[in-house]
Amino acid sequence: MRLAALAFCIALLAGCATPDRDARLQPGSSREADIVALYGAPVRVWPEADGGRTLEYSSQPMGRHAYMVRLGADGRLQGVVDGLSPAGQARIEPGMTPEQVSRLLGHERTRVFFRNSGEDVWDWTVEPDQVGYGLRFNVHFKDGVVVRMTHSMVFPSRRFPGFDD
Repeated sequence: MRLAALAFCIALLAGCATPDRDARLQPGSSREADIVALYGAPVRVWPEADGGRTLEYSSQPMGRHAYMVRLGADGRLQGVVDGLSPAGQARIEPGMTPEQVSRLLGHERTRVFFRNSGEDVWDWTVEPDQVGYGLRFNVHFKDGVVVRMTHSMVFPSRRFPGFDD
């Protein structure tokens, strides 16, 4: 029981630091092994044209961030961005492919196909601009490209207070 409680406390403390604000990570000197030691294995690894790589740390479906950790060809940290930040969401444009969207926003929460409209809608849980509800960022694809983006508000369930699904 003590071991389980200790593991829970360590998990909570580890969740406090995020790759974009972790003082232990230094651009130009931190390496992939340092990042993996602190945050575990990435969800996905994206190869970059210059020989570098981007490590994806997505917290979907329940989290609100997708940290993209960019490594240079030399394996050193170049920078970290939250793909699901408002600036990250603004990078999505009509005409983009699903792979281009995934590379920017990380792994999606869900995918739903709407037969009548022919749209495949992917969504991500994101930070709301005020308290009292959850927020989802939706990307609508049709014929394999982005046609539009929307946001959906998610209100707390009366049956399950404090849980936005």
